[in-house]
Amino acid sequence: MPHVRRAEYPKVNSSYTLEYVEVIHRHHKRTPYAANTFPVETYPWYCDDEALFYYGAPLPTDGANPSAMTYWSVFTSSSNPLAPRGFNGTCQFPQITREGLDDSWQHGNDLYGVYHDLLGFLPEKYDPNLVSFRVTNNVITSQVAGMVVSGMFGTEAQQNISLLVQPASIDSLEPGYTCLAAKKNLSAYGVGSSDPGWTSHLEAASDLYANLDAISGVPPTDSDFHTSFDHYFDNLSARLCHGKPLPCNTSNPSLCVMQAMADEVFRLGQYEYSYLYRDAGPRTLQYSVGSYGIWVAELAHNVRHATLHAAGPGNRTNSSSSIRYRHNIAHDGSISRLLGILQIEKMVWPGMGSEIVFELYKKRNNVDWQKFYVRVLWGGQVLKSSNPTLGVMDMLRAEILLAYFDGLVGRNAEKIPDLRR
Repeated sequence: MPHVRRAEYPKVNSSYTLEYVEVIHRHHKRTPYAANTFPVETYPWYCDDEALFYYGAPLPTDGANPSAMTYWSVFTSSSNPLAPRGFNGTCQFPQITREGLDDSWQHGNDLYGVYHDLLGFLPEKYDPNLVSFRVTNNVITSQVAGMVVSGMFGTEAQQNISLLVQPASIDSLEPGYTCLAAKKNLSAYGVGSSDPGWTSHLEAASDLYANLDAISGVPPTDSDFHTSFDHYFDNLSARLCHGKPLPCNTSNPSLCVMQAMADEVFRLGQYEYSYLYRDAGPRTLQYSVGSYGIWVAELAHNVRHATLHAAGPGNRTNSSSSIRYRHNIAHDGSISRLLGILQIEKMVWPGMGSEIVFELYKKRNNVDWQKFYVRVLWGGQVLKSSNPTLGVMDMLRAEILLAYFDGLVGRNAEKIPDLRR
């Protein structure tokens, strides 16, 4: 997916100075989730061209016993009579693939090319006092992070790099916390609901479903595959993203998913995300606020503290942070909710690597030196919101965006606990 790159980056004029950047993006290419694979897959999927490292080490490392750099190797045993669901081979489902690792490195390198090489904003070398990285409890985001950091800071990143992660039950980035009001809201109009805006496209696609089921072997009674196109979308798009053939029936190899059928699945998937996060009306904003409001409050907190830090020593508090660049690696559900909160003008299903960037600027001149402005980039270009307060999010006064966030979630997400009950 398009992201911030030097070739297309829209520079602001020289009367502004960049003070703070926060990036959030979806992870990169991966294998499908095991739940989204077919009962029997007709070919294997191998991941022998990469290693996923899992090990612990004592800190500090000086004087401590060293740890071996151990990684997982997936295998099956001739003594184990059970077959894995879906693909045979040497992959985890999911895991970031070799192609996804390379894309992750390039993503980091492109960001560094803008915020260091072009703007001189990032430090040349990794500095934990200026830069931080955050992931979710899903390990695929950590797999991406290692390559992103390397793409940004090169050999300087071959050290112990801290990845911030919240406890799984309250993780705001994924999100992992539960919100009963948001769940109830979504169940009234979204997946599994009887809302005509949701069920009409499923009913209209009954012939497509019948053809896909006949090829894949997925039972028509499998509700996970038939209350939305999420599972078929993930299965088919993962194959095509890695240059693999579309699937055929295990008993009749001439019965295959055609490209036109896959395109129809992708079109319907785009409809679903647009409906869930924008087109179903005010309910979509309420859902996104309830389920992603804590991360938005954290973003607002970071922006506020960045303005205090940039305004000078006399304005800083004990809790002010020197961090000027935060990088969050998340999921499609994370990006979708945030786009819903920003009320993006045209909603899409966020693809692999989809990116939103918040840039905080300060005026250089003496009159407006304490005035701060926010620019929001989506896919490397200025985001357009259908909300009249936000509009084209290009040098929006920071207090306007912060007031918008506070009105939805409250300072420090004070409105969210009541929604969770």
